[in-house]
Amino acid sequence: MPNADLPTELIPVDLGDGVIAQVEVIETGREKVKAGTLPFDSVGKAIAKISQVIAAPIQAAKPTKATVKYGLAIGIEQGSLVAAIVRGTSTANLEITLEWENKPKLDKLAS
Repeated sequence: MPNADLPTELIPVDLGDGVIAQVEVIETGREKVKAGTLPFDSVGKAIAKISQVIAAPIQAAKPTKATVKYGLAIGIEQGSLVAAIVRGTSTANLEITLEWENKPKLDKLAS
């Protein structure tokens, strides 16, 4: 889906609790971007699920420290916002950074 040559458009999205933000969406050519405010919750759910899928093997490997960066572009499909993982983060609408750090647990001192 992401392509630097595809046209983009700013549309209002509802972040919840009455907060509206302008989001740049990619026009894929499949559907014209419609006027009106769209809910952002589908993108939030995609971020949560992608993060869970990425986190599981990292937590299983138990590294001392890990950092993962990925980019998401936002598009419209069937009248809803959708997130697409993009190559590289320099052209992404959203850049997500996940970090884990496992600190060694201190054993309780024997008294």
